Amino acid sequence: MTVNEMPPVGSEYPFPSRYAEINGSRLHYIEQGVGTPIVMLHGNPTWSYMYRNIIPYLSPNARCLAVDLIGMGLSAKPDIGYTFREHVDYIGKWVDRLELRDFIVVGHDWGATVGLQLASERPDRVRAVAMLEPQALVPKPSWAQFSPPESEGLFRTLRDPEAGWPFMRDNNVFVEGMPRIIVNRTFTREEHERYREPFRNPADRKPMWVFPNQIPIGSEPAEVAQAVEERNRWLTATDIPKLLLYATPGCSVREPELAWCRSQLGQLTLEHIGRGFHHLTEENPHAVGEALRRWLVAMERPA
Repeated sequence: MTVNEMPPVGSEYPFPSRYAEINGSRLHYIEQGVGTPIVMLHGNPTWSYMYRNIIPYLSPNARCLAVDLIGMGLSAKPDIGYTFREHVDYIGKWVDRLELRDFIVVGHDWGATVGLQLASERPDRVRAVAMLEPQALVPKPSWAQFSPPESEGLFRTLRDPEAGWPFMRDNNVFVEGMPRIIVNRTFTREEHERYREPFRNPADRKPMWVFPNQIPIGSEPAEVAQAVEERNRWLTATDIPKLLLYATPGCSVREPELAWCRSQLGQLTLEHIGRGFHHLTEENPHAVGEALRRWLVAMERPA
């Protein structure tokens, strides 16, 4: 099937909501299908809505569980720091609450980063990991290695201790900028509204602002830099299957990140899914869904 023959991208989110109470707050998730559990984690500023066109490719043969990070999507918005370690704690306890074992992690952006940390802390329960535009995959010794370099000014502003929070709070920059970085198709008004919904209240935009402040550049923030270093010791040593989906021109993943993956990661499948920038499940969902489906089928085949 060619790109021109693909069915239109759907904007509907036809999944019943489920909730689990974690740390006194409700995490929202959806569940479709039966079989190997697939934990699907979104990034910034998205939510489980981003997987609506991916789940139909996987749910005939797998149990798809797409969860909203705390403070995002339809999950609760408690008064917490929304740091990387807090997100890992909430998702880890959610996985434990559901008693998931032999599960596969599929993560985009910070969802991939949280998912890799989750996998490194529960290596006996994780079967494989798939990544789309992961944040903090490769250590960045300085701003000179920041990717994409054309966004350095924005991220420096967001990390400014005085200007950063007001800039995000008042401008909702990541959500409002989404249509400009959906490079492979037109982003509809209905889809844009679904991403605006969780952040209509300016005070609720804190998670979107904290995430760029958690990207480890040099040794700061130290807690995240150390976690990434420890996680990568596991990631480069483990023999579980790994999939990295990437696009052209890409955003968080470009040639330096691809080169690191080729040289450092075993049992790795690299798959180019066409033109795209960052929100690959929105830009080219059929290519993403089909690539994930093929990878999962290949893992199920007898050796």
